[in-house]
Amino acid sequence: MAKSSLIAKLTCAEGKNSEFEAALEALIEASNEEAGLEVYSAHRDADNVYWFFEIYADDDAVAAHGTGDGMRKAMAASGGFLAGPPEIHRLTPVVAKGLAI
Repeated sequence: MAKSSLIAKLTCAEGKNSEFEAALEALIEASNEEAGLEVYSAHRDADNVYWFFEIYADDDAVAAHGTGDGMRKAMAASGGFLAGPPEIHRLTPVVAKGLAI
């Protein structure tokens, strides 16, 4: 079965970066509950934009993402600091260095 990946663009509300980044810590911690979630990382660029890079073992793991209690709570808490809805792109990994795909 092929792995799946996601790239998500999240724009933080102006002046909420510190609170958002603290909420991201809880989100990353909650991700430990998810079987099949292999890489879950957040990256910040300019203009209050954050990018999530995610690798999943398979489509079932993608479908299960966010269904556990800890992750649902963490997602709800972090979502309160966003300027709008996330932009999510679902992908299929092709080649990588440092990741088994």
